[in-house]
Amino acid sequence: MKKYYSIILTTLLIVLIIITQTGCGKVEPVTKTSYYLDTVCDITIYNMEDMSEVRAKEAIDKGFKVCSKYENLLSKTKKGSDIYKINHSKGKAVKVDDETIKVVNKGIQYGDLSKGRFDITIGKVTDLWDFHSEKPKVPAEVDIKKALSAVSYKQIKIEGDTIALENPEGEIDLGGIAKGYIADRVADSLKEQGVTNAIVNLGGNIVAIGGKNQETSFNIGIERPYSDRTEIVGSVHMKNQTIVTSGIYERNFKVKDKIYHHILDVKTGYPVDSDVEAVTIVADIGRSVDCDGLSTTCLLLGVEKGKALIESLDGVEALFIDKNNKITYTSGMNFVPKK
Repeated sequence: MKKYYSIILTTLLIVLIIITQTGCGKVEPVTKTSYYLDTVCDITIYNMEDMSEVRAKEAIDKGFKVCSKYENLLSKTKKGSDIYKINHSKGKAVKVDDETIKVVNKGIQYGDLSKGRFDITIGKVTDLWDFHSEKPKVPAEVDIKKALSAVSYKQIKIEGDTIALENPEGEIDLGGIAKGYIADRVADSLKEQGVTNAIVNLGGNIVAIGGKNQETSFNIGIERPYSDRTEIVGSVHMKNQTIVTSGIYERNFKVKDKIYHHILDVKTGYPVDSDVEAVTIVADIGRSVDCDGLSTTCLLLGVEKGKALIESLDGVEALFIDKNNKITYTSGMNFVPKK
């Protein structure tokens, strides 16, 4: 399962935003890059005839304050965050923010939907796999088995404004869902300030507010796995939508000719061995959190079961790239293959 934190330029959603850096008419868009959630985040406002540059910069700054707020609630590693306190409470109930409860409940929802394949209590297992290290190594099997004994989202107990883990060794990791939730909240903040055309890119979790202008959609390219951002398989035209990709190719290491990636299987504690290299999920604006959870879930399930799951849900579409580079997508996916 995805870690909440990822190093710079190693995001789980890898899309290339193929957009010209000009807005409507001769007015340049306003953009800013900052570092939150342990990744590079960009906010760009377009169609600047509707908003002054000063107001646009203020809106962007407020958007990044939203990132900071939720990082301080949902980070697994940031001391003092709600999740950090839960993970270090040894099973005792911890009073948390209402927003934290919303995200944890969403994680439980996807645990149910995936029949336990998506599990936000995988924290002890993800701790063992240090993909940030210059010399990463495969954890000892005995350590993996011990960590797996603390994994079960069913142990999460929410009562009023508190959260507790029944297993004192349990540990929540919101890496498969938090960034999507935060992207939704950043988009809400921008819209509340009058922004009508913008791209929010939180390390690859992308929200398109409107289009580049009233007539033109954003054109979002989907990267070919293992191409190191040099090649796309096609693109998606988007207005007031969100797009998220999970892939096994971004964060990995090789030991004795075997590649180990960061999408972990709660059944084994090792990287999941499905037929999928990457999954892209698209939905209407406001559902980046769902795209986040579903992208990881579908990668865990594989092409056939993942596609069936998406086809059973309203308002979401998916594109799968399997290990033979075959592209499969759902009936409503607005995908334009590269010529």
